[in-house]
Amino acid sequence: MATLPIPKRLLIAVGGNATHPENISGTSQEQKDIADRTAQALLPIAQMDNYLVITHGNGPVVGKILMRQALTRDRIPPMTLDICVAHSQGGIAYLLVQALENALREADTPRHVACLLTQVEVDANDPAFQNPTKPVGPFFTEEQAKGVAEELGWLMKEDAGRGWRHVVPSPKPKHICDISLVRALAQRAIVIAGGGGGIPVVRGPKGVRHGVAAVIDKDLTSALMANVLKIETLALLTAVPQVAINFGKPDQEWLKVVSLSEMKRYLAEGQFPPGSMGPKVEAAIRFIEGGGERCIIGALEQARDAITGAAGTHIVADHALAAMRAA
Repeated sequence: MATLPIPKRLLIAVGGNATHPENISGTSQEQKDIADRTAQALLPIAQMDNYLVITHGNGPVVGKILMRQALTRDRIPPMTLDICVAHSQGGIAYLLVQALENALREADTPRHVACLLTQVEVDANDPAFQNPTKPVGPFFTEEQAKGVAEELGWLMKEDAGRGWRHVVPSPKPKHICDISLVRALAQRAIVIAGGGGGIPVVRGPKGVRHGVAAVIDKDLTSALMANVLKIETLALLTAVPQVAINFGKPDQEWLKVVSLSEMKRYLAEGQFPPGSMGPKVEAAIRFIEGGGERCIIGALEQARDAITGAAGTHIVADHALAAMRAA
């Protein structure tokens, strides 16, 4: 595939495991260092005179916030999960804003970066509230998970063969609250919004909102946000370079350019586990069906190459597949 130009309008979703990988203890310095590396990966894109919105995951971080609360619950009253999401959203965005602006200043680029604390409306009757599936926080062995479940009353589930984690409800996003502010602010600065999928809220009869105990999938929120803003290109950047079918098997195959129909078929076949690649593929499908032109799934450190077609998996509408493969 030939080199593609960096789009003039782009939404980049940075995965929670990319900003807080499993192999760190989570010190402030480690998180700052990772934010700096994220900024360097995104710098070639951020230097462009483009309309750029960035979202980010929060699964590892919000899980640690919950764990800190659990350990101090006898001395400090715990916060509700929606407030924990807000804390993670602000903390992660602070590090990303500072790192990106520092990288831009070092490159003599005067662009500003702004964070918008974002609420996202969900359906109070979403079945996800009765079937928690969203893994948050650190990994445990099965024996450790049993102990945590007994001590804290948490629901623990095995996460894609990597260990056991605390799972919480993950309802589908319905509406990005104050999306008009994201639209307007992106005309003047790079905007970080919808962090951690957004702070989950439900709306009452008169439009009064209140938070609920959930963590929304940030890729689904990113797809919805991109569709509403009419952004044509969505990049889901994570810790893996491409999407694969038959992952981990002798006939494993990395996917380069794939049609919407092909991805829907692979998803229906169970190729993408719910705890790992499944939500990203579902988000890509929703984005293309909602009017998007191209969804890229690739590695954060290869951000520029993924967006320009040299790396990553590229999902497009069926009618655009031949042209994309020929490019």
